[in-house]
Amino acid sequence: MDARDFVRRMWVLMLTVFVDMMGFLIVLPLLPFYAEKLGASPFVVGALVSAFALAQLAVSPLWGRLSDRYGRRPMILGGLVISAVSYILFESADAVWLLFLSRLVQGAGAGTVGVVQAYVSDSVPRNDRAKALGWLTAATSAGVMVGPALGSLSAGLGWVGPGYLAAGLCGLNFLFGLYWLPESVPRRDPSVNRQPAPSGGTRKVILTVLSRPFGPVGSLVWVYALGMMAFMAMNGVLALYLERRFGVTVATIGWFYVYVGAVSLVMRTVVLGPAVRRFGEVRTLRLGTLSMAIGLAACPLAGDFLQLALAVLFVPVGTALLFPTTTSQVSRKAPEGHTGLLLGVQQAFGGVSRMIGPLWAGAAFQHLGIRTPFFVAAGLMLAVRLLAQVIGEETDEHEAVPEVETAVPAEPT
Repeated sequence: MDARDFVRRMWVLMLTVFVDMMGFLIVLPLLPFYAEKLGASPFVVGALVSAFALAQLAVSPLWGRLSDRYGRRPMILGGLVISAVSYILFESADAVWLLFLSRLVQGAGAGTVGVVQAYVSDSVPRNDRAKALGWLTAATSAGVMVGPALGSLSAGLGWVGPGYLAAGLCGLNFLFGLYWLPESVPRRDPSVNRQPAPSGGTRKVILTVLSRPFGPVGSLVWVYALGMMAFMAMNGVLALYLERRFGVTVATIGWFYVYVGAVSLVMRTVVLGPAVRRFGEVRTLRLGTLSMAIGLAACPLAGDFLQLALAVLFVPVGTALLFPTTTSQVSRKAPEGHTGLLLGVQQAFGGVSRMIGPLWAGAAFQHLGIRTPFFVAAGLMLAVRLLAQVIGEETDEHEAVPEVETAVPAEPT
C-alpha cells in the first residue's frame, strides 16, 4: 500500500470514528441527569455506566475473531447499526430499566473498538502505529469535543431529542463507511484449504494474561485495564460531582466535555508523535500514568472553575500518552493473523475495568463522600505506574511473539 492509499484510508477511518464518537458523546454526559430524573441513585448511575462495559466485555473478543476471519469492514458497519438502535432506545426510555437496556445494546455495538484498532494495525507499519493510533484517537477526541455541545444544545433548546440525533448520525456514518471504507484484511484465496482457527484461542490468551501479569503481554494488558478502571471511575461520577460541587446542569455539562476534548485533540495531533519519537512508547506511557494520577488527585481539591480547569488538564494529557502507546505495544506482540484477537482480549480486560470502575466509584460517591472516588482512582494510577516499570523498552518482534504463539498457535495453511 502506497503513502496516498494509506492517507486516504486513515482519513476515512478517522471521519468514521469521529462521527461515531460524536453520537456517543451526545448521549453520555446527559445520562446521569436523565437517570436521576427517573429516580436513580448515584450507585445506580454508576451501574448504568457499567452496563455499557458489561456488554462490550461480552462481545469484544467475538468481534475480534470475526474480523480476523471475515474482515474488519463488515464488523465496523455492524457496530454502527447496533449503536443507532441503542440511541433510539435511550430517547424513548421512560424507566430506569429501559436506560439499562439501551446501555447494554450500545455496549454491544461498541465492542468493535478492538476491530478499529486492528484495522490500523493492518494498514500501518509497526514503527508508525503509535502515531496512527494517535491520529485515530485525535478523531475520537474531536468527537468528544463536538458531541457533548450538541447534546446540551439539543436538550436545552428543544431540538430533536439527543438520542434521535445520535441515531441519525450513526445512520449517516454507516452510509459513509459503506461507500468509502475499504477492507484492510486481504481477501483469502478460496482455492487454499485453510483449517479453522484453533478452539479456545481467546481463552488461552486470557489465561496467559492472568497467569503471567508481568510478562511482555500481560503487563501491557494490565496497565491498559487498570488505567481504564481509574479513568472510568472518574467518568462514572463526574457529572454528579460537577452538579453537586459547581451547579452544572444538563444544559451546561457539555461544555466541560468540550474543554476536555479540545485538550485531548491537541495532545494526540501535536504532542503524542514527538513524545514517542523523543522518549519511545514505553517511557511515554509511563509519563501518561503519572499525569493521570496528578489530575485525578487534583480535581477534588479545586475550589473554583479555574482551578478545576487546571487540575483536569492532566487527565486528557495522561490518557493521550497512555492508551495509544499501550495499544501499539500490544499490537506489536500479536502473531500474524491474530491481531484482532489479541486487541479484542485487551478490550475485554478493558471492558471489565469499565464495568467495575463506575460501580465502586458510584458506591464510594454515595456512601463515602463525593471526593473519595477521585482520590482512590489517583492511588490506583500510582500502582499502575509501578506496574509500568516492569515493561521493557521497545523490543524486536521476535523477542515478544513466542509467549503469544504458545497461547494462540498460528493458523495452519
